[in-house]
Amino acid sequence: MVQKEKNVVNEHEVELIIGNSNSNFSGVTSTMLQVLSHEQSLINLRVMGKHHLPDESLSISFWQVASLARKPLSAGKFRIFHARRVDEMIQALILKHIFRVKLKIVFSSAAQRYRSGFTLWLTDRMDAVLAMCKASASYLHRKPDAIIYHGVKTDVYLPATDKEQAWQSLGLLPVDAVKAKKGIAILGRVRKQKGVHLFVESCIETLKDKPDYTAVIVGSISSSNEAFVKELQDKVAQAGLSERIVFAGEQNFADIPKIFSSLSLVVALSENEGFGLTILEAMSSGAAVLASEAGAWPEVVRQGVDGYVVPINDLTAVTEKMSLLLADEEKLTKMGRAGRERVLEHYSVEREAKELVTFFRGLM
Repeated sequence: MVQKEKNVVNEHEVELIIGNSNSNFSGVTSTMLQVLSHEQSLINLRVMGKHHLPDESLSISFWQVASLARKPLSAGKFRIFHARRVDEMIQALILKHIFRVKLKIVFSSAAQRYRSGFTLWLTDRMDAVLAMCKASASYLHRKPDAIIYHGVKTDVYLPATDKEQAWQSLGLLPVDAVKAKKGIAILGRVRKQKGVHLFVESCIETLKDKPDYTAVIVGSISSSNEAFVKELQDKVAQAGLSERIVFAGEQNFADIPKIFSSLSLVVALSENEGFGLTILEAMSSGAAVLASEAGAWPEVVRQGVDGYVVPINDLTAVTEKMSLLLADEEKLTKMGRAGRERVLEHYSVEREAKELVTFFRGLM
């Protein structure tokens, strides 16, 4: 019996190679995988690295890519290598200049920080550079060739038909916790840089007069942040709100869309972000949002329409806007609907995939 060979690659047809160098599941990995699911229907692609791929038949090794030097595309056409990390830029340059693979290298930058000298040197050797938002473009030392905003899966991040029922049946809270009608949350790693302390202290101030709401902090707590969390839990206990401000811990990744869909308000208060998909996922799920001026959030959120954006590390502003949002349930619901419509129109992952592939084909 002949065993079917796995991962058979028709190398001659590969047009797009996507870097996938990080074995850790990061935000960059998440965005890559989301857009990949739509890119593959638009262009013949392979991913260099098997990390976290739902379909390993899409993977291609470094040496398989190197062999593409012997299998050129039709005359005059270049393959595209899409790099999102520094080491992926290095890999692509080695393939292009050492192995002579006919590549055009595109680097996507979402970071909102100034790069090191070596990274600038690498960036100058890219055939094209993309920014993920205007803010990230402002940190590049060369003008980006295009700005292509990230998108989210609007068919996965959906509003619940009845948010109150969805929240109460979620099972996210301890059995003995108060079953308030509605939920608000901050999601992500639990640490100071994410503004979790601002969320908790604002909830302590605001929820005393808002008995219909329970607040949850969803995300992993590292050993280095246990003291930080314990201090916040003590503050919550002193305020008598331990049943209404709950640290829910890390949740199964597959359950995150269900959590988003049940929430009335999602808060994101990071000191800095690359792009920050959390707010788009919340808006797609029909939740109003309260965000800091980090990442792409000031460009995405319309003040007073989808929610509010406040200055970074401004507890007074966070508390004021949270109180304003929770004071008018009808307006809160209306903001959630407006956010969903905005994402459908401007920030779907299908739109991102189409814009990327159109750009790549222009370089090919």
